[in-house]
Amino acid sequence: MMIADEDFEKQAYEVLKSVIDPEIRVDLVSLGLIYGVACDETGLCTVTMTLTMMGCPLTDVLNQSITDALLTLDQVKKVKINLVWEPIWTIDKMSREARVELGMW
Repeated sequence: MMIADEDFEKQAYEVLKSVIDPEIRVDLVSLGLIYGVACDETGLCTVTMTLTMMGCPLTDVLNQSITDALLTLDQVKKVKINLVWEPIWTIDKMSREARVELGMW
């Protein structure tokens, strides 16, 4: 059972802002790739996310970076990445700041 905890979710998104896509050089949260983060009572943190493209060669690197970032939170004991392709990612999911940074006004 997942615990709905707004404080945890806020903390999780904050630490995930430290995970930078090495090719795009923007964090995964600002890119709009993180769809949800929840932690159950055992400390299992499930991240529902997508990537900018299927077959991304950096999937393992990003998964490890996400895991490392979330394990800094006291509640998190283990991380599970739930990679989804729906809803499909588009640049509309990016924050305004990320679009400006990448020159996509």
